[in-house]
Amino acid sequence: MFILWVPVSLFLGFIISQTWSIQMSWENWNAELRNRGNGFDKPSSQPHIVFILVDDQGFRDVGYHGSEIKTPTLDRLAAQGVKLENYYVQPLCSPSRSQLMTGRYQIHTGLQHSIIRATQANCLPLENVTLPQKLKQAGYSTHMVGKWHLGFYKRGCMPTQRGFDSFFGSLLGSGDYYSHYKCEGPGMCGYDLYEGEEAAWEQDRGLYSTVMFTRKAISILANHDPRRPLFLYLAYQAVHSPLQVPARYLERYKGIPNPHRRKYAAMVSCLDEAIRNLTLALKRYGYYDNTVMVYSSDNGGQPLAGGSNWPLRGSKATYWEGGIRAVGFVHSPLLVNKGTKCRSLVHITDWFPTLVTLGEGTLDEDLNLDGYDVWEAISEGRPSPRQELLHNIDPIYIKAKNGSWKAGYGIWNTAIQAAIRVGHWKLLTGVPGYSDWVPPQTFSNQRLTNRWHNERVRWDRGKSIWLFNITADPYERVDLSQRYPHIVKKMLMRLAQYNKTAVPVRYPSKDLRSNPQYNGGVWGPWYKDEREEQEEDERYNNLFTNHLGKRRWKKKSKSRKLKRKVEE
Repeated sequence: MFILWVPVSLFLGFIISQTWSIQMSWENWNAELRNRGNGFDKPSSQPHIVFILVDDQGFRDVGYHGSEIKTPTLDRLAAQGVKLENYYVQPLCSPSRSQLMTGRYQIHTGLQHSIIRATQANCLPLENVTLPQKLKQAGYSTHMVGKWHLGFYKRGCMPTQRGFDSFFGSLLGSGDYYSHYKCEGPGMCGYDLYEGEEAAWEQDRGLYSTVMFTRKAISILANHDPRRPLFLYLAYQAVHSPLQVPARYLERYKGIPNPHRRKYAAMVSCLDEAIRNLTLALKRYGYYDNTVMVYSSDNGGQPLAGGSNWPLRGSKATYWEGGIRAVGFVHSPLLVNKGTKCRSLVHITDWFPTLVTLGEGTLDEDLNLDGYDVWEAISEGRPSPRQELLHNIDPIYIKAKNGSWKAGYGIWNTAIQAAIRVGHWKLLTGVPGYSDWVPPQTFSNQRLTNRWHNERVRWDRGKSIWLFNITADPYERVDLSQRYPHIVKKMLMRLAQYNKTAVPVRYPSKDLRSNPQYNGGVWGPWYKDEREEQEEDERYNNLFTNHLGKRRWKKKSKSRKLKRKVEE
């Protein structure tokens, strides 16, 4: 037996050196893991963005604008943040949402007429980059809860195809708050609640949509890591008609005799409570200190459905101030000047560049944005970069009977519905829409259709052009078009310049293939282009060929077996 003799001192030295080497390697590895962990644990410098878009809330329908409707949460959040008191949206649902998502005027997306209807092969044009897509590029998780209303006729139009990681909500403009069904005429009824790109039958518990959407939003907060930037777009169905609300919210408004106004007020209170629960969740799950919350209505209120825009003129679906001047505020610990009012001009297109820049994203020149980054104007009270605003040009809306090129000084055909704001001045042409002022006492009547208290407009019938100094006359009571023709001409020229950049209107006719009865009783994508149809035909043919091949193989194998038996 051979024994190798090694000096003890040398052997101990070897053991100690190896142990030290292993220990150093372990410590280095641990240090590396700690460094990596710190990188993961470190909160992002990018703020969380929560954008709350409510539906049809009138200018007066919030406590801090003097309403009888109680909105303690909205009042507190606005008071602690920045109230936007010169803030504009579009007069209807789809137009406002399209401009929020793209940062572009309707004339540049082809959506300048009316809304996107469920039966149309139409949606937000796919060539337009969206706000969630830009935030996703910047590292955000993007989630949408609520009302889409930007088209769904084909799969590429769905929210999850337009930049959202997840979607839970409705595709149409309105529907039943409990059953989530919607009819678009006789025999055109269907279910409208989605999880991603599939009908959410299993998630539907018959909950009131304001409550359901809030719970879903809170669930997203609970399951997301607050150290990673989050974009949550919460687009409530409320307070759009139909006027539905849990009974317990009606109790506090027994004193309102008008049934429309009473239900509407209760719906606003339910919404206010939902925002309270959402805010508490932001704090509970560690988001609040690094969150920018934006609150906005999508258009003015509809008096026939209980909404109020007093003292502004007009209503939803009009280009008077009551249709386009919105309730809006920003609430965030990141604001420099809290508890202030922003009187700078701000438009819904401005959120795209403002939020992308705030989220450390990039704005490419080829986006051709109409919006401006207004964060410093809101947060620090600096002058807004926005000095003018195209409300819209709708070439296919009802033409004003007395409108003409002559009335527009040969610069513009005043029969066309259009509205523009430049500095203090606002110009309207064509048919701006329902133009009464609807004061609060109107709602004391049992039936809102008896508008005895309305201030009817008689002196401007037959007109097709109006000019107002909105800063001095926000209620549009004094038309200055005859007094300042030189300003009218300048603004008409600006309208004409904008019109040169307009793309053709996208407003297709009704497509019967949209009927939910052809889609399992659900409103959803129905349109297939030639490529999609060809791919589907190929899949079907392959399945058929494979099935036929199997049957032939079975027949052959059977005949072979029979042949063998005969031979045997």
